[in-house]
Amino acid sequence: MEADQELERKVSGLKTSMAEGERRTALEMVQAAGKDRNCVAFVLNEENHILGNSLHYMIMKNLEVEFSSYTTTPRIQTRGALPAAEPFQRGLTELLNVCQHVLDKFEASRKK
Repeated sequence: MEADQELERKVSGLKTSMAEGERRTALEMVQAAGKDRNCVAFVLNEENHILGNSLHYMIMKNLEVEFSSYTTTPRIQTRGALPAAEPFQRGLTELLNVCQHVLDKFEASRKK
C-alpha cells in the first residue's frame, strides 16, 4: 500500500504545461478493471516513438517482465507480485544511464 502511494506521489509530480495553459500529467498509469498492479499500461503524454521504443527495449531486458508491448501506450505485465511500475522506473533509469554513457564517450572523443 505504501509503495502504491509513493508511486502515485511520483506520478502526480510529473506535470507538463499545455499550449492553452492547462496542466496535464506527463505520465499516466492505466489499469484495466479487475487487474492487479502487475499489469499496467503507461501513457507518456507529449512523447514520441524515440523514447517509447527505447524504453520498451530497456524494460524487456528485465527477467521479471512477463509481457511488454509497445505502441504509443506501452503495456507491461510482470511475473509474480512485482508491480509493473518497478520495471518501468528501472527501464527509465537504465535508459538515462545509457544516454549518459553515450554522451560521455562522444564528448571524450571530441577532446582528442
